[in-house]
Amino acid sequence: MSLENLLDHAKQTSALSQVAGLISWDQETMMPKKGNASRAEQSGAIAAVIHGRNADPRIADWMEGVDRTTLSEFDQRNVAEIERSHRRATRVPERLARELAVAASAGQTTWVEARADKDFSKFKPALKRNIDLKKEAAACLIEDGQSAYDVLLDEFEPGARTQELSDLLESLRPALVSLRQRISEKPAPKRFIGAFGKAAQLALAEKIAAAMGYDFDAGRLDLAAHPFSSGSVNDARITTRVDEKDPLNCLYSTIHEVGHALYTQGGTDEFLPAADYCSMGVHESQSRFWENQIGRSRQFADWLYPELKSAFGEFGLNSPDDVYTAVNRVETDFIRTEADEVHYNLHILLRFSLERDLISGALAVDDLEEAWNTQFKADFGLDVPDPSLGVLQDVHWSAGLFGYFPTYSLGNIYSACLDQAMREDIPDRDTLIEKADCASTLQWMRDKIHSKGRVLQAPELIERATGKPPSAQPLIDYLERKFSGLYNL
Repeated sequence: MSLENLLDHAKQTSALSQVAGLISWDQETMMPKKGNASRAEQSGAIAAVIHGRNADPRIADWMEGVDRTTLSEFDQRNVAEIERSHRRATRVPERLARELAVAASAGQTTWVEARADKDFSKFKPALKRNIDLKKEAAACLIEDGQSAYDVLLDEFEPGARTQELSDLLESLRPALVSLRQRISEKPAPKRFIGAFGKAAQLALAEKIAAAMGYDFDAGRLDLAAHPFSSGSVNDARITTRVDEKDPLNCLYSTIHEVGHALYTQGGTDEFLPAADYCSMGVHESQSRFWENQIGRSRQFADWLYPELKSAFGEFGLNSPDDVYTAVNRVETDFIRTEADEVHYNLHILLRFSLERDLISGALAVDDLEEAWNTQFKADFGLDVPDPSLGVLQDVHWSAGLFGYFPTYSLGNIYSACLDQAMREDIPDRDTLIEKADCASTLQWMRDKIHSKGRVLQAPELIERATGKPPSAQPLIDYLERKFSGLYNL
């Protein structure tokens, strides 16, 4: 009976969390501008209720009544995750949980306005508020041997430690810098040229999503300032954005978010914690795999080229080879979400370094824009022209998502490990992708990743899926092989 009570309580709490996700989705996509203040209060109210449920003293009593030696692996993880949430909730006061939710909601609204105005000063107070609250929360949760940033990182990548992650990500830098330097000496590929109407872009984005296996009866596609995916097994929603001069922004943002949504739709239960996604690094492995290993493959270009012709007419490229080189164009630029595979992880290393310093106190918010611009110049060789292309380009800090950025690079590392193993299991995958036949690819991910939930921590999940511990080497090998071929290095 204790286990039944524990799981019923967890299911209801999960349902409320999904309600919180839905009103956040609405805020980013459809909510009237005047709803911002009330939405912040609504978000705070739901956060307070969820916090109260996670801190419910009955949870401790129910856990004492559970004989864990008799539980399945799945229910052992359910109990462990409930215990983890209970421990965090009892240490973080309800007042603070509510303030965090209100600050995140208000911060996102302020960020949108500051980004549109290209004025970092308008965002500073909201950012300072988010940082102060996150540091206060970390202080409530910190364990012996942890830093404040370790605590925040654990929210997205359970069990990860800052130094270990830093060492792993930094191991990419020499190979990336070498590859970038060699490519910079080569002629640049052709670009897409023309006008690309909004309706045509969205229609093609929907067609690509369906070909990948996205279930529109369990989701929908909308527009947002910063593309994202959210929801649950039977309601996994995606967003994208449109630039009528560049269809790749819409198409590849959509592919990325579909990768997330396929993971969500492939889950086994909407409400139990052990059935939730494993970690954000694993979630990002799914979006980056579909975006890069599939969506930017030579084989996918064979299918995509005639679809582009049908949607847009002439667009400056004359063959699938041209499309393949264009979608893999390596070019130093400002925007992370539009960065090529060679530069992308350098963007993450920049943000990872800055947010660690913000949380530790080594960097003040007042100095953040200058620090960003200085480090960007050192890493990329470009002067940032305005904050919308620099410190204001990402939504994460406005929402208080400190510790999230490094999971993107973890996703790249994991996706390369999974790709390597999948190629051994599905030797004809490339031939299938030429026809946009993604069924066997999706099923492999369903079997190895999506259906496994959160029973294992990320490194063990990847090792079981691939037969090898995760490392950066498969990603380095993949990038070297791909771009050496593209640029005749």
